[in-house]
Amino acid sequence: MKAQAVVFETKEAVTVRSVEVPEPGERDVVIEVDYSWISIGTESSFFRGERIAGETPYKEGGPWPFPHVPGYQKVGRVIRTGAAVAHVQTGDRVFASISKVNGMYFDFGGHINPAVTDSSQVWKLPEDGPDPIAYAGAVLTQVGYNCGMRAPISKGDIAVVIGDGLVGQWSAQTLAHRGAEVFLLGHREDRLKLAAAGGYATPVNGHGIDSARLLGQRANRQLAVVVDTVGSLETFRKLQPLMKHDSHLVSAGYLGESGLIDIQALRGQEITLHTPSGWTAERMTATIAAIREGWLSTVPLITHRFPAAEAAAAWEVITSKPSPCLGVVLDWRAP
Repeated sequence: MKAQAVVFETKEAVTVRSVEVPEPGERDVVIEVDYSWISIGTESSFFRGERIAGETPYKEGGPWPFPHVPGYQKVGRVIRTGAAVAHVQTGDRVFASISKVNGMYFDFGGHINPAVTDSSQVWKLPEDGPDPIAYAGAVLTQVGYNCGMRAPISKGDIAVVIGDGLVGQWSAQTLAHRGAEVFLLGHREDRLKLAAAGGYATPVNGHGIDSARLLGQRANRQLAVVVDTVGSLETFRKLQPLMKHDSHLVSAGYLGESGLIDIQALRGQEITLHTPSGWTAERMTATIAAIREGWLSTVPLITHRFPAAEAAAAWEVITSKPSPCLGVVLDWRAP
């Protein structure tokens, strides 16, 4: 069976071409894709040849992870189901994560159409609520949801999110929804303005930490939660003196081989370390519900849309310096 896919042919080389996909089995769902959402952080790391698996960095002399179909999230309509599939049927609008592909370094990928997908990685979308494009990045949205849900929160607790990218934005939205007072640290004024406009975080421009600006006149209130979405232990160490006893560090940014942390240094404040990664069916279902309810906001974070056939152009923009991109969606309906 043939499909069209975005392919990383080798380091920093992308094409859109025909690929082979398996014939659907009894547990598979075949999806005609409308939109796929690029995960800029993760996919860029693979694009640059920095890793060979989700949390496994590339090492010189090791296997070269090309060619492969990048990505892991999309929405579309079901055009065929296997005999053992019961929760979706032909015609349903669905979200899907990874799909099957043959002849690549990985036997799975995201940016592919039609998409042959195991039914465990397919979620039916609500019939009411936002346009399906709002769900196209739901795995990545779930990462932010997971970060924001990890630590216990009492109303009014102060939470700091390091990183103004998508995961940072959705972590901040989730913490704010739970009652925290959230500060979003970043370097991009355009992204920080999104958090301020959305009303879910106070933006702080720069990772250099000014405790007076963070805490204002509330000198007796310390940080309850720090969420690191970019892999900056240096920034966390600057924040640590501001953290209260029995506080929480949520580490979600990719650290490669530099993710060393001194447990004993956390013990004095009894800081709990959380290390969220990946996705689960339960969290995906909760994330889709939150997008439908509107408190997880996705569409305002889409800055660029490209026809899927122009994926190479999308990657030129993504990798430009400084990149103007935040949310980037490929449109598979475009000619």
